[in-house]
Amino acid sequence: MEDRLRVGVITAPHGIKGEVKVYPTTDDLNRFKSLKKCFLVSGSKEIETECTSCKFLKNMVVLKLAGYDSINDIEALRQYDILVNREDAVALEDGEFFICDVIGSKVYDQNDTEIGVIDDVLETPANHIFVIKKKGQDDIYVPVVKEWVTDIDTVNKTVKVHLLKIAED
Repeated sequence: MEDRLRVGVITAPHGIKGEVKVYPTTDDLNRFKSLKKCFLVSGSKEIETECTSCKFLKNMVVLKLAGYDSINDIEALRQYDILVNREDAVALEDGEFFICDVIGSKVYDQNDTEIGVIDDVLETPANHIFVIKKKGQDDIYVPVVKEWVTDIDTVNKTVKVHLLKIAED
């Protein structure tokens, strides 16, 4: 499991007093209201800072970061990821998971036959979709709903799904 989780990406300065526009990569935008300690990361560069204020602007979040007081300070932070320590992440409800915790999980069908590995998770308005890589075959797309995904074990990195047999001509 990763020690840090990405909650957003800095897209641009906002105003001239050191605020940044952030594209959120979390499902819970309210988590930014309680954001304090965070890490700004780009490649091998990492900056620890604190968020001192938060407001919302359309589909973006506007943050004020400690130690950044002008547009010139912020300009260099474009495209930096904003990470938080796992222990500072929002608490998960029953049945919820962090996407990074399921990537790479082995996937088994209802007969306990290994069918592949989760390679990606697509986020759609209706629900998430697991993209399962199967060696030498097309990817399998499985909606993350209880009728299809019967068990997610992030500790052992396994997922159990119920697949339908599709008739072949």
